[in-house]
Amino acid sequence: PTECFLSQPEEKQESTVKAKRRKKKKISDVLQKSPPKPGVPADLQNLLTQHFGENRSVIEIEELQLSDSCFLPANDLTHSFSSYLKEICPKWAKLRRVHKEKKSVVMLVLCGSALRSLELIKSMTAFKGDCRVVKLFAKHIKIKEQMNMLEKGVFHIGVGTPGRVKALVEQDALCLNSTKYMVLDWNWRDQKLRRMMDIPEV
Repeated sequence: PTECFLSQPEEKQESTVKAKRRKKKKISDVLQKSPPKPGVPADLQNLLTQHFGENRSVIEIEELQLSDSCFLPANDLTHSFSSYLKEICPKWAKLRRVHKEKKSVVMLVLCGSALRSLELIKSMTAFKGDCRVVKLFAKHIKIKEQMNMLEKGVFHIGVGTPGRVKALVEQDALCLNSTKYMVLDWNWRDQKLRRMMDIPEV
């Protein structure tokens, strides 16, 4: 009888421990309670200051300060990707016609992953018109292939990941002199619910 008596409280203890473990807050619970906020210029500015603050002098940090005129209105989350691009770039047809430079793009879109890049390319069909889009990510595409494509052809929009874009810029395969727009896919979250800016490598 004593054995039966002892086994009962043990079961209770286990169940209370399990209950406690379940109550742990997950990032998804936090996100459900707080609605997504559109990115604002201050977010990017704070991120730059945090990242470079330790290694740069005060003067160098001041040079990183971007004026408000550098920023276009952020997507207030009511727009689709195509309609947002139409709003921020109403003269796209003219820009597209004028652009003749190789190794460069007029609009650069930065995303958190290759799959997300493909999603955005599909969703911008209503905006892009006759322009050519180049995929700038590492998945299934070698960097040399992208370098050859950029050298030989004229592309209007580049969509890709920060790592690959950085590599192409460093190797002089992608020139940013004729880039008029840089769009950051700020609010999208991956399977781990991280935004592009939450990934340390970015």
